[in-house]
Amino acid sequence: MFKKVAITAIIGISLALVPPAHSATEPAKPTSVPGCKKSVAKGHTPARVTQPLKTNKATQKKLTLTTNCGIIEITLNPKAPQTVTNMSALANAKYFNASLCHRLTTEGLYVLQCGDPTATGSGSPTGWTGYADENLPKAGTNNYPAGTVAMANSGPGTNGSQFFLVYANTTLGPNYTIWGRITKGLDLVKKIAEVGAYKVQNNQAYYAGDGFPIQLVEIIKASAK
Repeated sequence: MFKKVAITAIIGISLALVPPAHSATEPAKPTSVPGCKKSVAKGHTPARVTQPLKTNKATQKKLTLTTNCGIIEITLNPKAPQTVTNMSALANAKYFNASLCHRLTTEGLYVLQCGDPTATGSGSPTGWTGYADENLPKAGTNNYPAGTVAMANSGPGTNGSQFFLVYANTTLGPNYTIWGRITKGLDLVKKIAEVGAYKVQNNQAYYAGDGFPIQLVEIIKASAK
């Protein structure tokens, strides 16, 4: 559900958003998060990174995303060793650097999706084969609680580089590897979600419950240790 959903977006320009219905006295919605710096990233061809074929014996403990809006720290889950190995390899090979988080959902599901350098929702590490799911949650209400970091995929065994950050309790099928938890920066992701998402139709941007983040979120660099 989360991986190969193409997102068409206008990036890096001033958007004249069609606002949702509101009274004349209601203030206009913000289009940015205070403190976020201007993003200079654009969709680009993913870098080539050798796919790890085995799990690292000493897996990394933390993955840090330095974004134009601040730091997001993810404590890595040893119950997903191959996923942690692969995501750490990508981060330390600069795969995620200068990439945009390309999808934000604010209705029904509450996630910010990142990890696709193409910024289209269909990008994946060049030459990689999908790898097995790990540490899947049980089916049930709010089985992806706020702070969860999980893999996006398009079916069993199709994990690549895309992942989503859960900023409010979310219910999904038990199909997405949980490989970490946000331990710093969850408040930042919530602020980005408050600004909202947009889509474009007939050259007009409009607010949407599932679309490209209005506040551009650039992963300036990522590292795991």
